[in-house]
Amino acid sequence: MTITAIKGINDILPNAVGKWQLVESVARRVFTNFGYQEIRIPILEKTELFARSIGESTDIVEKEMYTFPDRNGQLLTLRPEATASVVRAFIQHRLHLQPTMRKFYTIGPMFRHERPQKGRYRQFHQINVEVFAIDDPMVDAEVIYMLLVFLEELHIPDITLHINSMGCPDCRQPFRESLTSYLESVSAKLCSDCQRRKSTNPLRIFDCKVESCRQLVAEAPVLLDHLCDDCVDNFQSVKDHLTSLGVSYTIDPHMVRGLDYYNRTTFETITPHLGAQNAVGGGGRYDGLMKTLGGPDLSGTGFAIGMERLILLLDEQTDMETGPYRLFVACLGEEAQKRGFALVQELRIRDLFVEMDYESKSLKAQMRRADKLGATHVLILGEDELKKDSAVLRDMGAGTQEEIPMEGISKQLLSRLKLSV
Repeated sequence: MTITAIKGINDILPNAVGKWQLVESVARRVFTNFGYQEIRIPILEKTELFARSIGESTDIVEKEMYTFPDRNGQLLTLRPEATASVVRAFIQHRLHLQPTMRKFYTIGPMFRHERPQKGRYRQFHQINVEVFAIDDPMVDAEVIYMLLVFLEELHIPDITLHINSMGCPDCRQPFRESLTSYLESVSAKLCSDCQRRKSTNPLRIFDCKVESCRQLVAEAPVLLDHLCDDCVDNFQSVKDHLTSLGVSYTIDPHMVRGLDYYNRTTFETITPHLGAQNAVGGGGRYDGLMKTLGGPDLSGTGFAIGMERLILLLDEQTDMETGPYRLFVACLGEEAQKRGFALVQELRIRDLFVEMDYESKSLKAQMRRADKLGATHVLILGEDELKKDSAVLRDMGAGTQEEIPMEGISKQLLSRLKLSV
């Protein structure tokens, strides 16, 4: 019986890797320009970290996490998101004592046991951005702006920005009472999950995908109508900063995001090209999370982007080549093979993409392979050429070729292919 990959956990094959590398390189360039530093976090964490941060009554913790005991009986979880791990690292390594350590990004796989669908898998990859200890609505606007700049750099089409405010604890309590009262009045029409949520965590009802519940939610009270004066001013400041940056937005009062730690500003970037699951990225402010996890009472804000969704949205014509020039060395005969092999290694360590045939195939077969590899030039080494101590360089695009001497051939090739020696 053939062993295959686990459902919802996919291989990324070589012909697709180029797009992933493009997304990662653009992210690193854009985020570095905005002053962010890369942090790398473990894939495996103590289950308690996510139960305390994400919220025990969320679908992620209740239904979707990959959790198991280790040999000592300690519960461990494959990370379902990155923010909690970055906060944990910030606390553990006392980075709040280092004033240059405030803005971070991380890239890597996450794991959730949910139904696989277009752009959503059980192992999925995220780009995460986090900012700590800067409690200012200007930072919220800048984080949103950076997300939009990143998507624009990738030429992701038809992106719209949705924003909302989740308020603060002072706003949440009267809103929760109003929402709970409404949900009790329509309780008989709620799905079984929402029947339970209305008493344990009524905000999570806004995440329900059941159509009948979505229709009821559309008539429910919204947090924007219950904001305290400070939260109203904060949200207005975020909107003003976005306007000053030329960013248009839609206020979405029903957007609550899927994690319990959010407060005040939340946001999503939406596209019509992904079907019902239309969010490309999103995030918001989470000022109480660090204290909840045992750290100092410092603010936080950030976002996450699903990489699989970005890959789906990338223009099919995006150039994924590793460089402007690719050389294939075609060798005919044992002596040519030996000399060609040594030349290929020399050129590679000088930062040139070079490939060759190892199976002594015919020149015609080697030329076909060079064409499939997208080689811009082919260097032909055969018995006749070696007798004259030369080789033939063929330009695949122009269809021309010329003879060049073997003496100093590596420098000549690098020079002709416009690469520095």
